[in-house]
Amino acid sequence: MLMQTHEARLKALREELKRRGLTGFIIPISDEHMSEYVGDYAQRLHWLTGFGGSAGFAAVTLTHAAIFVDGRYTVQVRDQVDGNLFEYRSVPADSLAGWLKETASKGDTIAYDPWLHTANWARSLTRALSAHEIKLVPATSNPLDAVWSDQPPPSDATALVHEESLAGQSSAEKRAVIADWLTKEGHDAVVIPALDSIAWLLNIRGQDVAHTPVALSYVIAHADGRAELFIAPDKVTPELTQHLGNAVEVHPRDAFKGALGNLAGKSVSVDPDYGVAAIAQTLEAGGAKVALKQDPTILAKAIKNPAEIQGHRDAQARDGAAVARFLRWLEVNAPSGDIDELTAAAKLECFRREHGDLRDTSFDTISAAAGHAALPHYKVDEDSNIPIPPGSIYLVDSGGQYPAGTTDITRTVWIDTPEGSAPTAEMKDRNTRVLKGHIQIARAVFPQGTCGGQLDILARQYLWEAGVDYAHGTGHGVGSFLGVHEGPQRIAKPGGGQAGTAQELHAGMILSNEPGYYKQDAFGIRIENLVLTIERDVAGAEGRYLAFETLTFVPLDRRLIDKSLLTQSEIAWVDEYHEQVRELLVPQLEGEDRAWVERETQPL
Repeated sequence: MLMQTHEARLKALREELKRRGLTGFIIPISDEHMSEYVGDYAQRLHWLTGFGGSAGFAAVTLTHAAIFVDGRYTVQVRDQVDGNLFEYRSVPADSLAGWLKETASKGDTIAYDPWLHTANWARSLTRALSAHEIKLVPATSNPLDAVWSDQPPPSDATALVHEESLAGQSSAEKRAVIADWLTKEGHDAVVIPALDSIAWLLNIRGQDVAHTPVALSYVIAHADGRAELFIAPDKVTPELTQHLGNAVEVHPRDAFKGALGNLAGKSVSVDPDYGVAAIAQTLEAGGAKVALKQDPTILAKAIKNPAEIQGHRDAQARDGAAVARFLRWLEVNAPSGDIDELTAAAKLECFRREHGDLRDTSFDTISAAAGHAALPHYKVDEDSNIPIPPGSIYLVDSGGQYPAGTTDITRTVWIDTPEGSAPTAEMKDRNTRVLKGHIQIARAVFPQGTCGGQLDILARQYLWEAGVDYAHGTGHGVGSFLGVHEGPQRIAKPGGGQAGTAQELHAGMILSNEPGYYKQDAFGIRIENLVLTIERDVAGAEGRYLAFETLTFVPLDRRLIDKSLLTQSEIAWVDEYHEQVRELLVPQLEGEDRAWVERETQPL
């Protein structure tokens, strides 16, 4: 019999903890690879609590339970999770260690799944709890899995070959770079558990995780250029075997733990952010010497080669035509009041499928009307779905996964009424200030050595002048037919736990440029394009300089722009941008769609 209520599931988990002699257990949104998006089999937090966000965790003891989320999900968690079962806790203000100190007693034993947390996380929490004589122990198997009777199995989809013409570099060449790094660093091998790193290194893709084309697997790369791939046998096709060649040994995925134990006496590098605690623990137990260093594929993957850059441009061109067609469709149909958020998201995906080799969306489309647009990470579903009100702002943040590249774009538009209406002065002011910040990032010129945290203020300055701000980063890295959120680069306020803000930017890195503004329960604004970091010749420059080239081309909503707030150079930027949009999209479109783009890209 299936447990249909979250109360029954929580009770069953507590009974399992008692059976194992445990006092508590910690449940993250995570998989064995520390992925941003996880397969259905790993949606443990959602099964237990009902929470459908992409970041958060819960802690359960025999007498208490709490769910921890950040400010993005303050509203969502209260809508989806029963407050009678779980306390709502906000991070970083509330810490897991602090909550456990409040609710657990001396001598209690709190368990965690070592395949779902990093070694650093485990060490830090162990130290924090030991002072209160509370033990943190790795579970031999996941107690939640023991009571999740209808837990789906991991995906059995086959792995796919990623063509070298799109990758721009052979797997052998990439493995040689990793081998050189290992030799230089004095290590015998590196464990690579991050799915996008494996996909990049071996030029393979997969179908195992929504929105990210990766295959569930592990890699151990050796200093002699060999690699071992651990992957379920039913995922391996003759084409994949031929592609990998003799230098990549293929083993069953469940042989990975045993292979770690066979590295006795070897110096093995593991990424502290992607290597789960079980990997380091197994290596150390087997007699290997573990070095915690950044996965050597991460920076190499972030710096795109010419083939990847051209692929991005091609994907953006097709994607831009699809989004433009959607915006015209929305302008024509939404004023009736008959279009809801889910219908709009589905229509946008249809246009994408008509315009290119779309394999998946790159994340769940944020289709946000009116007050929902004030939630930066709003996720529409059957329960939250509302009609798009005429006479309001609508925000759509979406993207596609194409073999040539990954896209991510946000447009904020005014939804007219049948009789005609106009945005308020406040809406136009805020949108224009967001646009001014977007332009400053797009036009930035900066010396080599600059990090994303140093550029963030360029996007916020005009909002700050009006006494307002936004609570998310300004830009994230983007992969090549891989993760839509790709490290290590990031544009965001320095500090505050914002990983990547201290990463030096390099030519070839692709980032988003997405400042915003959000007025609670009223409206939200975000303007997002992707940009490519390029070298910039500066007359008389003392040293090497970089800049950004915009990759995303879709009209901006002119009705939300207060021209009086723009400088002449900013007006010139908008006009030049719209000219580029027109040149790229018009040849791809016909009839009313073409006419709409021509109209929307006229000079301000």
